[in-house]
Amino acid sequence: MNKLFRVLFTYFIKGLLVVVPFAAAIFLIYWAVSSIDNSLNLSSLWIDPETGKPIYIPGLGILTVVIIILFAGIVVTNLITDPIKVWINRWLQKLPLFNFLYTSIKDLTEAFVGDEKKFNEPVLVELNENGLKQIGFVTSKDLTKINLPGEVAVYFPFSYSFAGQLYIVHSSKVKHLNMSASEAMKFVVSGGVSGID
Repeated sequence: MNKLFRVLFTYFIKGLLVVVPFAAAIFLIYWAVSSIDNSLNLSSLWIDPETGKPIYIPGLGILTVVIIILFAGIVVTNLITDPIKVWINRWLQKLPLFNFLYTSIKDLTEAFVGDEKKFNEPVLVELNENGLKQIGFVTSKDLTKINLPGEVAVYFPFSYSFAGQLYIVHSSKVKHLNMSASEAMKFVVSGGVSGID
C-alpha cells in the first residue's frame, strides 16, 4: 500500500509539473486576450431588436485593436512627414505627465520590437570584489553625454517579473555572454531554471 501511494504521488508530481505551467500559460493568454476583447469590443453598436440589449460578438475587440494598429502603421508610414512628427512631439512636451508616460512606454516598446532593439546584448556584470555576478542587458554603450565616459548602462530584469533596475557600471566589469538575448531573458526571468538547455 505504501509503495502504491509513493508511485501515485510520483505520477501526481510529474503530472503537476506538466499541467501547471501549461495551464498557467493558457490562462494568462486567455486572460490577456479576453480582457482586451471585452474592454474594446464595440458590440454596443449592434442591438438585438428582440431584447434591446447589445449583441456581444466574440473577437470583435481583438479585431478592433488589429485594425487600429494597422491603420496607425499605414498613416505613420505614408502620410506623416518629419515636420508633422516634430510638431506632434513639441505639442506632447506641453503635457508633462502624458509626455512622460508616452515617451517611456514608446521607448520600452521600441527596445523590444523597434528598429533599434535595446535588449539584444546580454552581459554578465561583476557586482563586487567577492565575485558576485548578475546577468543584464547593455542598453547604452556611451554615457559621455552625462559625463560618465567609460561607463555603460546595464538593465537587470528581476526573476519571475518583467520589472527590473538600471545600473551604471564600468565597461571593464561587463563580460559579454555567448547566448541569445531571448535565452538570457528567459534564464533571468525564470530565476535561472530555464534558458540554457
